[in-house]
Amino acid sequence: MTGDNLPDRPRPRRRIRWAAPVSAGLAAAAASVLAASVEWEIPPIAKIGVTMAAAVLVGLTTWATTEGGRPKRQVRADPAALAPDQWPPVPEHFTGRAESLAELRDVFAARRKSSDLSPPLVVSVYGRGGVGKSALVTRFGQEVAGWFSDGRLYADLRGGVDAPVRPEEVLMGFLRALDVRLTTDPGGLDELRKLWLTWTKGRKILIGLDNAHDADQVKSLIPAEAGCAVLVTSRAPLFLNGTHDTRLGVFSEAHGVELLARLAGGARIVEDLSSAKEIVKLCDHLPLAINICGGRLATREQWSMREMAGRLADTRRRLDALELAPTVDKSVRASVQLSYDDCTGVQRRLLRLLSSLTAPDVPGWVAGELLDVSGLDGADQLEALIDAQLAEWSGTDQTGTMRYRLHDLVRVFATELAEQDEAERRRSAIERVLHGYRRRAEEAAQNRWPQDWSRGGRRSTADGEVKAGDWLNAERLTLLAMINLAGQLQMWELTWGLARAFCSLCHSLRAYWADWVFAAELGCEAATRIGDRRSLAISLLDSASVHGGLGLRERALGEAERALEIFTELGESWWAARCMRTVGMTLFSDGHLDRAQDFLIGAITAFKGEEDLWWMARTQRNLAEMRMAERRPEEARDLLEDALEIFKRDGNRYSEAQTLRVYGEVLAAQARGEHRAGDHRLSANLFTRAGFSLDRASEMFKQRGELWEEARCLRAAGEVGDPDNGLRELDYVRRSEEILVALGDSWGVARTAVSAGRALARLGRIEESELELRRAVLGFEELEDRWWMARSLRYLGEAHLDAGGPGAAVPPLEQARDIYRSLGNEAGMRRTLELLRRAAP
Repeated sequence: MTGDNLPDRPRPRRRIRWAAPVSAGLAAAAASVLAASVEWEIPPIAKIGVTMAAAVLVGLTTWATTEGGRPKRQVRADPAALAPDQWPPVPEHFTGRAESLAELRDVFAARRKSSDLSPPLVVSVYGRGGVGKSALVTRFGQEVAGWFSDGRLYADLRGGVDAPVRPEEVLMGFLRALDVRLTTDPGGLDELRKLWLTWTKGRKILIGLDNAHDADQVKSLIPAEAGCAVLVTSRAPLFLNGTHDTRLGVFSEAHGVELLARLAGGARIVEDLSSAKEIVKLCDHLPLAINICGGRLATREQWSMREMAGRLADTRRRLDALELAPTVDKSVRASVQLSYDDCTGVQRRLLRLLSSLTAPDVPGWVAGELLDVSGLDGADQLEALIDAQLAEWSGTDQTGTMRYRLHDLVRVFATELAEQDEAERRRSAIERVLHGYRRRAEEAAQNRWPQDWSRGGRRSTADGEVKAGDWLNAERLTLLAMINLAGQLQMWELTWGLARAFCSLCHSLRAYWADWVFAAELGCEAATRIGDRRSLAISLLDSASVHGGLGLRERALGEAERALEIFTELGESWWAARCMRTVGMTLFSDGHLDRAQDFLIGAITAFKGEEDLWWMARTQRNLAEMRMAERRPEEARDLLEDALEIFKRDGNRYSEAQTLRVYGEVLAAQARGEHRAGDHRLSANLFTRAGFSLDRASEMFKQRGELWEEARCLRAAGEVGDPDNGLRELDYVRRSEEILVALGDSWGVARTAVSAGRALARLGRIEESELELRRAVLGFEELEDRWWMARSLRYLGEAHLDAGGPGAAVPPLEQARDIYRSLGNEAGMRRTLELLRRAAP
């Protein structure tokens, strides 16, 4: 509802009374003369009588000019013309704010329906400097002008700490605007407020109070009349009783671009929309900053949008570019300075220290470490920065922890001031935060995967493992920033410790592959800088794990072999056994089964000697996967059943589920063999058991929130090959790929394309099958995984053969043969040659 369609209330007619004031004036003059005269020769008693008579005359006349002892309002020849209107004009380029205006309309409309006994409506609009609070209130005040027949009063309270306007000054200005003739000494704030309440009674006045510093500056300015309303703007919430408080946020990208277009010209925006969006982003979506940029562009036609964006990109000069004049309405720096000056010394120091942390957001305990106080005290200071509109809540993370961030332009401002702090003191504060993150990261990693940290690692609980995963999901970006910051500050011990914990968490979750690579490589660099060979070997093993998972087998093999060499020299037999397992699995994944077998069997023997049954059972599972690839399912089942017994006995549900998945794959391979042999009754039984095992493993992972492992189970279920279950198996594969795409596992996505291609081939959909298998080949080629490239090509040739197309089968089979030959993979070569013989004329 706008002011245009809101009916004006009729103004009460006022009678002009001139006789009473004149009478009072004459009487007062006469009394003065009579009382002062000393020239009349009358007895003293007569003088007293005359003086008393004059006093009575003045009293009666004055009473006649008042209503019930209340001062008469000033005379106006034309009330409509003389109603005070101090409201500022609406900014020319006012943009957006439809939701905020609608909220204010609803609040004012609801008040119009209330009784005349209600207190005056007070609406507080608060938010950070430069967000457009004054513009919003000005715009809305123009809209509802027709509601307030007795005028609109407006005052800038200049809410800075140095020179805020006193309530007494504002009241005197408002009373003068209402034609109240004040004496030279109107008295203090209490007397002025009494006059204010008296002269606003029965009136309908809109009062605007811009840039309030605190509630005390505002309380005395609120009238008691129900027909009045007060609109207040401030940077911090005022917590006034009965106030409708609304926080004004920054612009959306669309509104920011719209404002920029209004100022700089729409044609320039259309020519380079991406740069315009970048400008809005670099302005932190702050209307004041966007206004300044638009103003600069409007007066510099030779500047392109890209030029403006480039100037803002330099954080050292960004605030200079966002300043037209050193005033709060034309400078982002001055606007932020106003809020900064309102903070205590401790809060200012915290702001400067927070700007040194290049993290997107932090939990409250970080403030405690920066200030070297308790976590609760630090969080209280963070809350104070939020009240000052210098920081904000970024939400509650998966662990239920509240997180905080600095506004982008505030961070730039605080970074400029950070040089005020002694360098060593600032470094010590950052180091405390890094130590705090290392403690928490290592605790989470050991809860998640204790076997990665020590021989026979303590048993973890399912709840602890899930919470550790949630912690990494919540802290991942901040933890990465801390690892990078530690490296930049050359705190190499902390860099290595943080990177090691991060790699362990990523490995256990099989997630965040790109981040995992970054941390592993930085961990190796940190260990090298420290000169600690044991730490270097651990980091090399972490690096081999992630590179192997991404299909970079040659690099992974070199890193694992180097780690094995170091651990062997150091006499670290448990770590050496882990390296043997990694070397064996890398060789297996690259198709070198004979060499892989030696390393895996050696690792099993070594773990048994170390009495580490968990790692022994896990490596047996790996060896079982290799036996299945060699088409030796009976041996694979024996190995898996032994491993299952160990995991069940130890209550290790995660490893049990992993082993159940492989067990289901082995049963499926046996079922396919029996089906080809013609024993359909046995094959049906094995297909059922395989499906049950995979379903059980998938459900176990799903209940734990283990998305990557759930995806592997779904993919395995899609590869069972049950001829009566083809469409359902294809659906399993599709669901698996959706999860892996969300996790960013590019190798897993390519691997799932292989499964989809084979499932489609079993359904006779050869063209679709070829598309999927070609997609897999391209994916593995990008990942430089030549072994899986050859395997995908071999499956493609096999699909064409099974569909009766030997001619189409030959090219991919010949490509696969050449790759296997270059890899020296005899098993792959043997199978491919068999298929080529089938395709021969």
